[in-house]
Amino acid sequence: MKKPIMLFKIIRSITFILLISTSFGQKSNDREMRRLNAKIDRVRVQVDSLETNNQILLPELMSAFKQAVKGKAQQDSITLVLMKRINTLNNKIMMLESQAQFRDSTSLEIFNKLVMVENKIVTLTNSYSEMANLKSGRPLVNEPKYNAAEYKKKYMESLGHFQNLDFDDAIAGFRELVAADQTNDLADNSQYWLGECLYAKKNYKQAVIEFEKVFSFPGTDKDDDSQLKLGLCHQSMGNIDKARNEFQKLIDYFPGSEYYPKAKDALKQLSIN
Repeated sequence: MKKPIMLFKIIRSITFILLISTSFGQKSNDREMRRLNAKIDRVRVQVDSLETNNQILLPELMSAFKQAVKGKAQQDSITLVLMKRINTLNNKIMMLESQAQFRDSTSLEIFNKLVMVENKIVTLTNSYSEMANLKSGRPLVNEPKYNAAEYKKKYMESLGHFQNLDFDDAIAGFRELVAADQTNDLADNSQYWLGECLYAKKNYKQAVIEFEKVFSFPGTDKDDDSQLKLGLCHQSMGNIDKARNEFQKLIDYFPGSEYYPKAKDALKQLSIN
């Protein structure tokens, strides 16, 4: 009888333990489910909130985006118009610069021609003045030292050839005078007129050589004349920098010369162009 009773007690104990375990497990599962449901509810609330916010924000974002795209298109259009206007202005500026250069070139050419005409007038006037002085018997500088009468006669003859535009005969005569006696008072004048003859024939390179020789004669009164002609020769040859230098020398070394204003005007004109 003891064995069945013990067995019954053991079964009853096991059953009690199972009931307690089952009850405890059920309670634990209920708590976990409630906790999970609470999390699900919180997530659902967040999702609903996001959907509501999206419904409010998306139209605003789309509107701002469309305005930005429209503004960019307008900016690109304005930029294109401005670029076209800038190109048009650049073309006009280039055209005006081209016209200005043409005008400057034309003005310089006219100025050179006027200088040449004026130079011929001055040259002829000087030659006639010297001719008048010689015919009247007045010396140009000092009384001739050697073979005065013949030297003066040959000089007047050569000067007459120059006035009649017989430049070859004038060149031959003046060369002969310079070679005959460089100490004669008319020798520096002969040297100067030799340069004038070559200048009149537009042989500017050789004229420069002859005009520079004038400075080798002591006490010459043709130094400022020669200095002016050096500038004109280089200007006629297109040596603008050299021409400026020669005109500046006349201004610096011969401030009292009658050609001083002419040199200033020539220098100013060359500086502009």
